[in-house]
Amino acid sequence: MHVSLTVNGQPVAAEVEPRLLLAELIRDRLGLTGTKLGCDTGQCGSCTLLVDGRSAKSCSVLAVQAEGAEVTTIEGVNPPTGLDGLQDALWDQHAAQCGFCIPGMVMSLRELLDRNPTPQEAEVRSWLAGNLCRCTGYHSIVRAALSLAGAAKVGQSNG
Repeated sequence: MHVSLTVNGQPVAAEVEPRLLLAELIRDRLGLTGTKLGCDTGQCGSCTLLVDGRSAKSCSVLAVQAEGAEVTTIEGVNPPTGLDGLQDALWDQHAAQCGFCIPGMVMSLRELLDRNPTPQEAEVRSWLAGNLCRCTGYHSIVRAALSLAGAAKVGQSNG
């Protein structure tokens, strides 16, 4: 089957098997390995990316389901000057240890902060329920999200 979509602002067209997962298209065909595959069942959230601005677990989405969509991966959120505001906050709060879950966390939190630039702690914790982290205990990740004053900081670089 033919699929056409936009990935990180670039048009992509590919012939794919109907059963090919979006995660496989992103990682194996496009070489964007920041999207991690952890559980392959949609439970860990490490494969989370944005599809038309909404977070999606790419191991649970077929590539053909993304036909015509705007897909943003972790590689697509970094400004040329370094980290964006959310990534900078995660760095400042020491929110990454092994780092495997962080791309999925960033993508999930981007949607939350776009929807609500000033979430309460309970909302951040609830939002992250679909993203597993075995290293941090989530406290520093939640602190990083809460440290952002508004949605404008999410997409800004640290300079």
